[in-house]
Amino acid sequence: MINVGAYNELEVVKQLDFGIYLKDGDTEILMPTKWVPQDTKIGDRLNVFVFRDSDDRLIATTIEPYATANTFAFLEAKQVNQVGAFMDWGMDKDLLVPFREQSQRLEPGRSYVVFVYVDEETNRLTASTKLNRYIENTNIELRDGDIVDLLIYSETDLGFNAIINNRYSGLIYKNEIYEAIRVGDQIKGYVKHVREDNKIDLSLQKSGFELVDDVKWRILNMMKQNEGFLALTDNSSPEEIKAKFQISKKAFKKAVGALYRERLVKITDKGIELLK
Repeated sequence: MINVGAYNELEVVKQLDFGIYLKDGDTEILMPTKWVPQDTKIGDRLNVFVFRDSDDRLIATTIEPYATANTFAFLEAKQVNQVGAFMDWGMDKDLLVPFREQSQRLEPGRSYVVFVYVDEETNRLTASTKLNRYIENTNIELRDGDIVDLLIYSETDLGFNAIINNRYSGLIYKNEIYEAIRVGDQIKGYVKHVREDNKIDLSLQKSGFELVDDVKWRILNMMKQNEGFLALTDNSSPEEIKAKFQISKKAFKKAVGALYRERLVKITDKGIELLK
């Protein structure tokens, strides 16, 4: 069975002047010559992306689009007309976001997080900015401390909302962000807590002992690069510490305390010295 909007491994069954035909079961799919890899021959199996062209024909390509069916992506709106907005997704034919699928009117030249899916009526790939329709909020298969892939999709007064592992949604609180992030960023993060109401708190840092251990080595590495000295003290401002390590002052003090107990550093009024 052909999966439209996804990658399929298909067998080459015909070679013609204008391209090749690949087959799965009884279905033959054209790949135009411009996309056919060199030295391709009948009997080869190719991993190809399958989509429908403007004539509603199934087409195979070796081009890798920016998004496939059932995934979230950050795409730029190239043009808007009476049908909807057309997004650049790395293919010759742009991806449509119909007006009915827009949570706000999209503007040319701006980028938006969208969900890509196969429309049941047309069987064509389509996109939507009404993300809540496609985010799972039950049967959360995550645990506190899990490392996850995040796609930042909106900013609120509390912080930034992120798509988690292309399935769920979670929140990174502003007062726990120590690095610059913005909508569209794809980053690694950590599950801080899965709440009883299935809402998910996220963090961009490890927690507990893992965080302390990570910060310890970052402090040691910076000291080694600065002749064994770091000009930060108990009186240093949270902003100074954030600028150097992208962490809270509390996390910094815990890491320095651990280094002191391990007799790796000496704490003075001017800063921290590396013990030899």
